[in-house]
Amino acid sequence: MELFSTAWWSALLAIILIDLVLAGDNAIVIALAARNLPQQLRGKAIVWGTVGAIVVRSAMTVGVVWLLKIPGLMLVGGIGLVWIAYRLLADPAGDEAHGPVATTFWSAMKTIIVADALMGIDNVLGVAGAAHGSFDLVVIGLLVSVPIVVFGSTVVLKLVERFPLIIQAGAAVLAFTAARMIVGEPLLDEVFDHTAARWATYIAAVAGVLAAGWWNARRAGAGG
Repeated sequence: MELFSTAWWSALLAIILIDLVLAGDNAIVIALAARNLPQQLRGKAIVWGTVGAIVVRSAMTVGVVWLLKIPGLMLVGGIGLVWIAYRLLADPAGDEAHGPVATTFWSAMKTIIVADALMGIDNVLGVAGAAHGSFDLVVIGLLVSVPIVVFGSTVVLKLVERFPLIIQAGAAVLAFTAARMIVGEPLLDEVFDHTAARWATYIAAVAGVLAAGWWNARRAGAGG
């Protein structure tokens, strides 16, 4: 694709739109994972979580052709993301009081990077597809996603502090993303050929995560 041609600019616009739509999930998971950290570590968690996400996504983008050949990739990633959505609800708000702060910080980093790796699959595939093999566009797409994720994480974190219900909403978004990945698994095309099966999966994932998170919080409250 010729640099700065009409097709190049059209592809770049498509990539930016993909980043805007899909980076929201990454911003949510970074904000929720960092919410239990001390105030002075939250900014650090957002920055390093984003760096880790970009590094992982860059590696995935380079190997996107190979990734496309892995059967069951979307299914495994979706199931893993369902678990992470649940864990974000299940983690008690007072975790930072137990053990060294560094342990809490690195635990948040692990959650952020693993979740970003799982959620980055659809982003990587979307960007790679829109770039039509143009490496410069892939690189620009990765760079554009950085400020989107950092700014989005900061905004979500501030909202979570004022409106705790956003934690449940964020987990629901992640669960829906996970269900979308599962439904998009090519191995299950026959299963999800019908609209009813797709919607049943979306509802089951979101309702299941929220119900499990509520039950865990209720049990923890009873135990405390």
